[in-house]
Amino acid sequence: MHDLAKATGVWMRPQNTKILNAITARMYITIPKFKLLSPLRKWLDRIEINNPKLARFLCKLIPSQCPFERDISFLGHVLFHIPPMCKLNPLYNELIDLRFRALCYLADVCGEDVTSYC
Repeated sequence: MHDLAKATGVWMRPQNTKILNAITARMYITIPKFKLLSPLRKWLDRIEINNPKLARFLCKLIPSQCPFERDISFLGHVLFHIPPMCKLNPLYNELIDLRFRALCYLADVCGEDVTSYC
């Protein structure tokens, strides 16, 4: 709050606290999320895993780690790091949840060893 007061030139005097509170309130206004993908998210969340074939397919299809994350190195020294791009996917959380449900089905219901999918 003190840094904000310095940056705006509004000092922390009792008469200026209302101004400072109004400024900070405007800074934290949330923008409503765009809900274009909401039906697809709901559909992915409603998929029930009740078939071992489907569960295995989903575990193979959805990767456990981002395939794009890399360390670029030269002569044993890391030059730069490419961060995981999967989190840019707007359906990332729903897909990871679906994979987790498939793994749980295979482990709990079918009694399979799921270490090959991890």
